[in-house]
Formats: sequence, C-alpha cells, structure tokens
Amino acid sequence: MTRVLYLYGGWPGHKPYDIADKWALPLFGELGFEVTETNDVFALDADLTGYDLIALNWNNALLSEGLSAAQEDSLLGAVEAGTGIAAWHGAAAAFRLSLKYHLLLGGSFLEHPAGEGVKYPYRVSIVDHTHEVTAGVQDFAVASEQYYMSVDPNNHVLAESTFTGEHLSWLDGRTIPQAWTRNWGRGRVFYSAVGHDLDDLQNPDVTRLCKQGFAWAARRSH
Repeated sequence: MTRVLYLYGGWPGHKPYDIADKWALPLFGELGFEVTETNDVFALDADLTGYDLIALNWNNALLSEGLSAAQEDSLLGAVEAGTGIAAWHGAAAAFRLSLKYHLLLGGSFLEHPAGEGVKYPYRVSIVDHTHEVTAGVQDFAVASEQYYMSVDPNNHVLAESTFTGEHLSWLDGRTIPQAWTRNWGRGRVFYSAVGHDLDDLQNPDVTRLCKQGFAWAARRSH
C-alpha cells in the first residue's frame, strides 16, 4: 500500500479544502493510496521516511512564511531516502523563506502577470509525449492564473506555456515550464503549475497529468 501524507490548507483563496474533498482525495482513492491528511505544517517536524509520497497543496497567507531548519531537514532527508513529492500550483509560492524547499521543488512562483485570481485564457503545450506522466495527455487550454516562475534548468520539463505581452510587453513570446519532474537522491518530484481553481484541476488532461504524476513520484518499491 502506498502511504501518502497530504498537507493542504493555509490561504483560503486557492480553496484547498474544496479541492481536497472534490478532487485530490478521490484521485488518491482511484490510485489505491492510503492517505494521512493534515492541515498543520508542524507535521513536517516528524520523521517522514515512512511515507511513500508527500502531496503538497499548502498555500501561504504571508510572504514571510518559511519552514524551520528541522522541517527542511526532515523533508529533504525523506525525499533523498526515497519518499516522493507531488505538488501543484500554490506549492511553488509556499514557504517563501525556505530556499531549500524551493531547491527541492525545482521552482519558485514569481508572478501571474494578468493578476491574482484572474481567469486569463492560455494554452499549455506538452513538450515530452514519451514520458509516463504525460501518456495520453493532450495540449489543453485553461482560463486561470498563468504562473511566471523561476525554474531549475535541471528539471525534466513536461509542459510549458507561452506568455503574450498584453500585461508586460517584455514577456511577449517568453515560454515558462508549467509541469516538470526531477530527482532528489532516491526520491522523485512532480510539480504542475495549473490548479488555482477546482475547474482547472477537473480538466480531464490536467487530472490525467496529475494522477500519472502522483503515481510516478511515489516510492518505487510500491
């Protein structure tokens, strides 16, 4: 049985509880995962090596929030030992003061040029159709926050989106990764930037991408 620690909550603007009930928990159920839910970041103080996957939908209310050194060590150490990470959207804006967390995740949110919560239409293009995470996933359109991020060049990019110059003219034609995988020691990391609203996540291609990403990231022995 794949054991999952699912940390969600924080800033209510990303509707973490609604997404948990109507999307994430049913998806984990379809995968046959055994889930421990928590809305408390202090859960990261514990020994996390007993989990096969840590799923993150934590959303910060303050830019000054971060993980303690002990929490960073626990999280990074567990992933190095084989625990996977699966995260989406606001996870790239979480724990802003924790550089090690963002090094692990492979990216950090910088801005959504169209504005907070704006349903701006854009397209996500799959750039690696051969990866098991993207199997059967087609290019898709969403109307949501288009994340502009700082991204580790060592990530394996699965999907990307291109910005127009509508809001910041110098971003016209700039392409930013929107989903990627990476390795951290023996652990695997999957991240997708799409997911501000439940509607985004319920897009069939987004759901398939994430479901396969969760399965890919979980500890290999299971």
